[in-house]
Amino acid sequence: MEIVKRLLEERVCLVTGAGRGIGRVIAEQFAAEGAIVYANDLYMGDMDSWAKRNAEKYMTRMIPVCFDITDEKAVKQSLSQIMKLEKRIDCLVNNAAIISNQKLGMIVMSEAEKMFKVNVLSVINMIQIVARLMARNGGGGIINISSITATNGSAGQVAYSASKGAIISLTKSCAKELATMNIRVNAIAPGIVKTERFEELYESDGEKIDGRIDKIALGRLGTPLDVANACCFLASERASYISGQILGVDGCASI
Repeated sequence: MEIVKRLLEERVCLVTGAGRGIGRVIAEQFAAEGAIVYANDLYMGDMDSWAKRNAEKYMTRMIPVCFDITDEKAVKQSLSQIMKLEKRIDCLVNNAAIISNQKLGMIVMSEAEKMFKVNVLSVINMIQIVARLMARNGGGGIINISSITATNGSAGQVAYSASKGAIISLTKSCAKELATMNIRVNAIAPGIVKTERFEELYESDGEKIDGRIDKIALGRLGTPLDVANACCFLASERASYISGQILGVDGCASI
């Protein structure tokens, strides 16, 4: 009987913002596909017990790593430690982000600056460091999480849309720069995904969100698993000739 190899068997993957929402499901799905998962978040919370359950369930290793992605020293130390332990990093998913929804005239610059620091500058720093480590072992894959707001725009989300638009631009530029090192860089632009954050937004402005849901051609909200499955594909050898691409996971809402 032929044994089917899992999509990410024994690949060393780091997922940021894995404490909740989409990031948590990405980490779980990577583990299900056989990856050795380093799950990052700012706070430990229940990550120890959660990681242990997934490691046992999927017969792999899942290791929580808590650090602030905006802390350059902490990032460098954590990635160096992973490299020391595993001898390689095969995939990085830049998922961690913050969101502050404000109309143009109400944008608070200090909040916008914080959002860009987390959503954009920290991603550049993560890529700078991990690219050097990946290059030592012949390459790897980087996946950045953008948003449909970056491709379509969204009233009331000017600063957030701009930060996610920057992710698209840096993804394409990094892909060109890092191709010679066999490092692939892609982005995923999710549409409306039903997460804890979505539930909070729906409570505050359900009527507006219902209007956006009506525009989804496939007739349903996205799920974190939809995004996670796309990440698994881009992290795998099946995507070995794909780089610099922005994959919309939005139920055909962006066209």
